[in-house]
Amino acid sequence: MDVHIRDVRPDDAEGIIRILNPIIEAGDYTVMDAPFTVEAERDYIANFPEQGIFLVAERPRQGRIVGFQSIEPYATYTHAFDHVAVIGTYVDLALRGQGIGPRLSEATFAAARRKEYEKILSYVRADNLAALAFYLGQGFRIIGTAQRQAKVGGRYVDEILIEKFLSPGAGDP
Repeated sequence: MDVHIRDVRPDDAEGIIRILNPIIEAGDYTVMDAPFTVEAERDYIANFPEQGIFLVAERPRQGRIVGFQSIEPYATYTHAFDHVAVIGTYVDLALRGQGIGPRLSEATFAAARRKEYEKILSYVRADNLAALAFYLGQGFRIIGTAQRQAKVGGRYVDEILIEKFLSPGAGDP
């Protein structure tokens, strides 16, 4: 699929919500349990951390956002984690498996290296096998399971903790 990867803009909020809210409402892909408003997303984008990276995949001819990926600092209360980021990836439910996620990841990882991140961390719902396969395909590795980590729709959900080192050989045992 022909997509252009670029930095997010506040006016992308509506397109992002068109992707994110159906994912949340499906109840199977994320631990987020309440939809977002365009205004809330616009504020989130406007106040996104300076050290963060927030990219969108846009179909050039339609100007339609079809996916987005962001990384944020893992923690801001200490500099001990300045080299670690947390990632999230979201692709339009109808367009998964068409290479959008890998294109986003390529751009995000390059930007993360420029911002001197060394490691990216994420939590993936244990029952979201497609997301886990996607991240493993991007070079992440499983480092553990947080059992009963979230409670969604009245039931507990485990999350798989994954990590990716951005420099070759880093973190190898």
